[in-house]
Amino acid sequence: MADSFVHLHVHSDYSLLDGACRIDDLVSRTQELGMPAVAVTDHGNLYGAIDFYMAAKKAKVKSILGCEVYLAPGSMHDKKEVTGRKRASHLTLLASSNEGYENLSRIVTEAHLYGQWYSPRMDKELLRKHSKGLICLSGCINGEINQLLLTDRKDEAEKSLLEFRDIFGPDNFYLELHNHGMEQQQTVARQLIEWGKKYQLKTVAANDVHFMNREDHESHDIMICIGTGANVHDTNRLTYSPEVYFKTAEEMRALFRENPEACDATLEIAEKCDINIRLDSTSIDRYPQYPLEGQWTDRVVYLRHLCEEGLIRRYGRDRALNDESLRTRMDYELALLAEKNFTSYFLIVWDFINWAREHGIPVGPGRGSAAGSVVAYVLGITDIDPLRFELVFERFLNPERVSPPDIDIDFCQTRRGEVIQYVREKYGDLSVSHIITFGTMGAKSVVRDVGRVLGWSYGDADRLSKMIPTELNITLAGEDKKDKATGKMVHIDGAIDKNPELKAYIENDSNAQELWKHATFLEGITRGTGIHAAGVVIGDRPLYDFIALTRGNEEEIVSQFAMKPLTELGMLKMDFLGLKTLTVIHEAEYWVQKRVPGFNTSDAPLDDAKTFEMLQRGETVAVFQMESGGMINTCKQLGPDKIEEIIAILALYRPGPMQFIPDYIARKKGLEEVEYPHPLLEKIAKETYGILVYQEQVQQAANVLAGFSLGQADLLRRAMGKKDAAEMARQRIAFVAGCKTTNDIGDKQANAVFDLLEKFAQYGFNKSHSAAYGIVTYRTAYLKANFPVEFMTGVLSLEVSNTDKIANFVSESLRMGIPILPPDINRSLLKFSPERTKDANPEIEGPNAIRFGLSAVKNVGEAAMATAIEEREKNGLFKSLEDFAARMDTRAVNKKLLEALVKSGAFDFTKEHRASLFAKLEQVLASAASAQKDKKAGQGGLFDDFAMAPPKKAAAQVEITPWTMDETLAFEKELLGFYVSGHPLDSYRGNFESSKLTKIIALEEVDTSGKPQTVYIAGIVNSLDVKYSKKDNRPFATFTFEDFTGQIEMMVWSDEYEKFKDVLKVGQVLGLRCRCMKDQRTEGNRLTLGDAKPLLPKKARVANAGEAGAETPAKPAAPPAPPKPLILRLDCKRHSQIDLERIHEVLLQHPGELPVIFDFAYNGGRRIRLQAGDEYRVSQTKDLVQQLMIWL
Repeated sequence: MADSFVHLHVHSDYSLLDGACRIDDLVSRTQELGMPAVAVTDHGNLYGAIDFYMAAKKAKVKSILGCEVYLAPGSMHDKKEVTGRKRASHLTLLASSNEGYENLSRIVTEAHLYGQWYSPRMDKELLRKHSKGLICLSGCINGEINQLLLTDRKDEAEKSLLEFRDIFGPDNFYLELHNHGMEQQQTVARQLIEWGKKYQLKTVAANDVHFMNREDHESHDIMICIGTGANVHDTNRLTYSPEVYFKTAEEMRALFRENPEACDATLEIAEKCDINIRLDSTSIDRYPQYPLEGQWTDRVVYLRHLCEEGLIRRYGRDRALNDESLRTRMDYELALLAEKNFTSYFLIVWDFINWAREHGIPVGPGRGSAAGSVVAYVLGITDIDPLRFELVFERFLNPERVSPPDIDIDFCQTRRGEVIQYVREKYGDLSVSHIITFGTMGAKSVVRDVGRVLGWSYGDADRLSKMIPTELNITLAGEDKKDKATGKMVHIDGAIDKNPELKAYIENDSNAQELWKHATFLEGITRGTGIHAAGVVIGDRPLYDFIALTRGNEEEIVSQFAMKPLTELGMLKMDFLGLKTLTVIHEAEYWVQKRVPGFNTSDAPLDDAKTFEMLQRGETVAVFQMESGGMINTCKQLGPDKIEEIIAILALYRPGPMQFIPDYIARKKGLEEVEYPHPLLEKIAKETYGILVYQEQVQQAANVLAGFSLGQADLLRRAMGKKDAAEMARQRIAFVAGCKTTNDIGDKQANAVFDLLEKFAQYGFNKSHSAAYGIVTYRTAYLKANFPVEFMTGVLSLEVSNTDKIANFVSESLRMGIPILPPDINRSLLKFSPERTKDANPEIEGPNAIRFGLSAVKNVGEAAMATAIEEREKNGLFKSLEDFAARMDTRAVNKKLLEALVKSGAFDFTKEHRASLFAKLEQVLASAASAQKDKKAGQGGLFDDFAMAPPKKAAAQVEITPWTMDETLAFEKELLGFYVSGHPLDSYRGNFESSKLTKIIALEEVDTSGKPQTVYIAGIVNSLDVKYSKKDNRPFATFTFEDFTGQIEMMVWSDEYEKFKDVLKVGQVLGLRCRCMKDQRTEGNRLTLGDAKPLLPKKARVANAGEAGAETPAKPAAPPAPPKPLILRLDCKRHSQIDLERIHEVLLQHPGELPVIFDFAYNGGRRIRLQAGDEYRVSQTKDLVQQLMIWL
């Protein structure tokens, strides 16, 4: 090994968009070159540490865990520029022992949590505290010592060197030498070698590895451009030497032939490093212990106490005390939890779920296999009775298998964070963290990125990327993988294999070949970090003892290890999922409780006739997991009439088991005979008409037929699901033997049943999960069927910021006969709200309409509208636009916001048409701002009694023409996402009565699986975007087309555009003949245009109010000229508060129609006019004038 070498300064692709060494490639290359060890020292993080450790251990290569850290020039807490110094220098740290690894983790954590300033920085004080077990290399050219030398500060450099020697000790501090042919490196190397001799410090050779092979340099350079936003043709950009690749020992020793001891030092350091990280995914030693309080000293006893209380609460006292099977089941579960040491785990979960419920935070009825536990049910962790639905506990916790339980919990989307914060406060801020995720360069995105860097236009790169099929996990060139069933290597086709057009393009275009080469190299490289949508890790001590921590974009604490390494370390991970539907249910319950006190969907009967009748009609828009076109059709065909069928539908409606849906429906309706794999399985499969839908049924079948325990049966189920050939062979032998022993079933029949079970096991779904989510589905359906207004209010409120979804749900509400009322500054809340209108049916209780929420209006801020509602509740309704502007802070309520409110109808209550309101916005805002400025200066208090606002301009001065109906509707569509005052197609409703027409919302339901279908649609062209082909400069277009149910975007290529360009105009109402076919990229349906003809309006057979309006709205009559106002001139220097109070009294004594305007003269000659509120309108009489003259 004397001629060997160990790379101690290496950047994997976890040095984001800087390093291009994949962990597996790094380990295999080290093994191939016969090097005894290798280090990974990513920039400022330990993201890849455990992945690297595991890969190296598997390959029997020694791993050295390290980090190239960022060192602040002074204190890491000083976040300001230091003259003549960089914000941070580089330093290479390697962990030589477990203690060193813990210290490295602590240092990196503190740098991320407290030292972040452009980069996660640490300082020498922190290094001094946590230097044990660490080996320090002085760093690359950007190291502190080197930077001081290169800026002619040799004394400071030497002082820095001695500081590092003192911190780490002379035996653990090495002077790092690089040689990439750079003069600067030679300069610092000479000085470092000299100081090494002077202070008896060893030098060590390193290559600052950033990619694996010399030929990877160009692709790495492109990756650097991707990370820095540069183009390869830019002259002033970051570049790396082509020498920073993973060189052989021979190459490294040749570079340092004059300093062979620097290469020998790499072997010495590798010998010093000896880390053993415990990896055990089945261990729970690192789980926290639930802290007991009060009289309780034993967690097992405390859990039983909670379960006994819950048993009575869930099942009633009589059954809880006397039902033998119930108590046996609970005792069995509790005993197994205690035996496996999972008692504390259950208490932890119970505690935060209980806290959430006590604080009004909605919690889901269950998720995953935990719903099969009686203990979870009586504790309130789940809300579904596992006995009622025959759920299997061993699917959750198998006594035959050493595996920690896994309880995932759904919380209300908007309040999930509160529960996580509670857990953090209970177990310690640094003992709880979110879990990091890593985004990689995907097939489509990397093609676009490389194209940009190489100078391709966005359109050309995007066009190439769109030739890549839209398939999950597709790669550009394909990959070789081991088949689990056979153990043989098989090739998985990539994009170039699946699209002949793409392949031909690459083969025939040299520029495309260059792009493709670099894209395939970079595909899969780690690009950035994110936060797991639900995962939280909880430790029994500060997490930095095991894992380094960082911060997310919102300063939340996040692990530096992803889910898989955390699992291998045996950390407690929990999924705190945010389920939007729970928020919808909670919102709906809130409104229902206004008229049905104490209402809760958890108390809803599971056999409600209205609910099932609605499902049978396929009216499932907004019903949880039943909204797709296919699911709607399935509901119509099946006609579910019990909760078990909802649960089965959710399990069957997935790729794979969908093939059994026709059989399931036919058997339910008696059109096909119900058959069972074996007569003994009738009890198990009767509920699903002989089809084994659930994984638990496979377990139960093995239990009944072969005498397997449910735990053994779970192992069989797992083996079948994983297609493990060797394990399956062993299980088959045991199953066949068990069938013979238990039920005297012959080998042939037993093997046939085993084959059937194996088939169903491939597709079987977790019944516990399906049952829990079936309850959520049922509850949303129950609300929609019984409390439609409140339910749709909740649905719309959840999507308050998504105008596309709002439009869809508004359409559904209208179909249900629920009017959607426009926003109203005096009636709307922030979100949507139910409302009872004057014309509501007196025989039907409750609200009949939904009022649009103010924060759902585009360009209207939630904070400003919250303030408006607060002002309205405190000081009364707004009387006018002027009153609103005067009472609101004009710094928050700006012109853009007021424009949106006016255009959307929020001030329609004033009876002044929207165009008129819109025309005076600037004047209103200016007057209100001026008045507020005066009031702030102490000059407004005199006039507060008059509810003053800027005066309205007389119609005689400026006549504003009302907007046309088309203009009004266009503004509503823009700001609300749908039409309120009508619909551009209202006069065409008769055209839509044709049975030949397909509604746009129903296009996805068109069956195109066999062959394309011809469909006819009608609607209006909402937008048109004409572009020109780069190939022949011919025009083509995309346009959006809308009917009463929704809108679609269509592409019209050059030939079709030439044919139809005269009718393809924005605002044109057309009838289209289209070809509807399966889109291979999206697997949805897409349309191609066959014909387009303008429509002439037909009269609808039934003209509902507001539906059969004329083509062109009638021109409104000119408003009567308003009466001339009474103008009162006052001088602020001469008139006092008493004068104003007397004028106030006089005006109130002479009510009438005449508006009153005050003309105020201020110091300096400035004048302002304000109009008094409508309650001060007067009748101009001689008596009024005489009384006013006294005080004027």
